Amino acid sequence: MNQRSRVRDVFAWLDSHVNLETGVGPSRRRIDHPTLERITALLEMLGSPQLAYPAVHLTGTNGKTSATRMASELLTTIGLSVGAYTSPHLERVNERVIWNGRPIDDEELVAILALLAGIEPALPDRPSWFELVTAAALQWFADVAVDVAAVEVGVGGTWDATNVVDGRVAVVTNVSIDHVAYLGPTREAIAREKAGIVKPGATLVLGEPDLDLRPIFLEREPGRVLVRDIDFGLRDEQLAHGGRLLHLFTPGGDYPGAFLPLHGRYQAENAAVALAAAEAFLDTPLPIDVVKEAFASVRSPGRLEVVRHEPLVVLDGAHNVAGANALRAALAEEFLPAPRTLVVGLLREKEPLEMLEALGAAEAARVVCCRPPTSRGLDPARLADAAVELGLPSEAVDVVEAVDEAVEHALEVTPPEGQVVVAGSLYVVGAARRTLVHD
Repeated sequence: MNQRSRVRDVFAWLDSHVNLETGVGPSRRRIDHPTLERITALLEMLGSPQLAYPAVHLTGTNGKTSATRMASELLTTIGLSVGAYTSPHLERVNERVIWNGRPIDDEELVAILALLAGIEPALPDRPSWFELVTAAALQWFADVAVDVAAVEVGVGGTWDATNVVDGRVAVVTNVSIDHVAYLGPTREAIAREKAGIVKPGATLVLGEPDLDLRPIFLEREPGRVLVRDIDFGLRDEQLAHGGRLLHLFTPGGDYPGAFLPLHGRYQAENAAVALAAAEAFLDTPLPIDVVKEAFASVRSPGRLEVVRHEPLVVLDGAHNVAGANALRAALAEEFLPAPRTLVVGLLREKEPLEMLEALGAAEAARVVCCRPPTSRGLDPARLADAAVELGLPSEAVDVVEAVDEAVEHALEVTPPEGQVVVAGSLYVVGAARRTLVHD
């Protein structure tokens, strides 16, 4: 068997497993019987690689991917060997598993997945797609001997497959309503699930400012608690060309003049969380030049990412109401008013009227409704109906099923001085990015 066939066969084996992200297999398994037994058994067969290094473990409704990238960049810049695990990916699964800024290559990933395929028959229960990819990441980090891994939770915390790591530092970016089928319908229930990553005695970096939720996290008995706007945060942040100029503070001191080449004020808040987490892990302040170098190097594809001009094209993975509101605010602050075309695709569990309202669809010149490339995708006709219900004239609402065709249509109908904003799902953003960045 040649290498190309081996890669194809191993990824086909991986894709045959239950995958809550794409809707493959019985999603009720996570709802009816949440467990860490499968991932634990899988890792034990590998020799428990996740115990070979400490972790900074990050959860939150929004911002955790960016915060994970920022924390890993800070720790890499200071000279550590750092693994970073994020999800979901935009284009290729390899994006999820990073070592010192380098994604795992196909040969390395396939070798570990083939090992897992050989182990699987000896397991008491068939693992999920996410459990297998998580195990592969944790094994690779042990293979390359990382000093620390920055690990992003997939969904929630308590029952997430990543909750087997040695989380010396637990990070919560924020708590909003999302994934209610798995986490519960209230912020309190969601906070309790996210608090599950806080190990007794660990340092908790709490980016969620709601005082009513704080006791839920403190019940987990962290050894030290750092709270946003009290122990760490932003003294000042300003709009700058191509990003934000930050003045951050932590228990270790002040960090003025750090440029972050990302759009959106919420990214400044993510930076504050990431800096507090890195400092907490190191148990020492970071040199200001390290902080400046690290933040200047951060990239976060698919998060308020400008990929074209004339018309301006912005990609953002906003997939819940809180994220959509943040995107809308960032667009108003950072970009000049212009005729805007929204390209939107949602997953079935999202409420279309709520999401369109949060995205500011009523003020858009046009809304192009498409279907995310997953079996969980919402029928774009339902999204179009919601847009009309919101007050858009029917002639300003288009249904274009495929994401690539929806993007091309948006480019055709948007004037050069206008804007095309792609949002609603990371599946839509990933597909759009393949069209716009790699065509």
